[in-house]
Amino acid sequence: MDRTTRPLVVVGAFAGSLVVGLVLMLWALGGLRSVSAPAAIGGPFQLTDQSGQTVTEKSMQGHPTLIFFGFTHCPDVCPTTLFEISEVMRVMGKDADRLNAYYISVDPERDTAAAMKDYLSSFDPRLKGLTGNSEQIAKVLSTYRVYAKKVPLKDGDYTMDHTALIYLMDRDGKFVSPFNLNRKPEEAAADLKRFL
Repeated sequence: MDRTTRPLVVVGAFAGSLVVGLVLMLWALGGLRSVSAPAAIGGPFQLTDQSGQTVTEKSMQGHPTLIFFGFTHCPDVCPTTLFEISEVMRVMGKDADRLNAYYISVDPERDTAAAMKDYLSSFDPRLKGLTGNSEQIAKVLSTYRVYAKKVPLKDGDYTMDHTALIYLMDRDGKFVSPFNLNRKPEEAAADLKRFL
């Protein structure tokens, strides 16, 4: 090996080891999973809507679906988000009949079907509130990778800290992306109509 090629070989070996090290580090930290495959969000669940009807992941088939997780004692984020979803559905008109919109409770202790029915009476009637027992809710939270934690309050009551993301699922029940409501209802409705 002559003097001119030796530095090139050393530099090449160093660069190669950097690339291999970076790939291994990303793999170990889980960074490559999102590159090779979409995040596994969604899956089997069985819950009850505000009318007492059973709703499962199969209920989503054939229609795009918006899913928002929250709780009926939520003071601000939940009612605001449900109002915004209702506005989008109002703008969609009859097309909203071809869309599923689910509000899934993160607070099964207080959110009975009756509580969900009462709470959702202020929003679009096509919105379905889903609840279940603690095990059923824990399963759906895990399946959708939702963070939810009970936070005690000074008066002995509690609130819930939770993920405030709207999930857009396609007609096959597969996760598409978070759905952006931070725009005019007409823009959000036009975006949703692409999935009908």
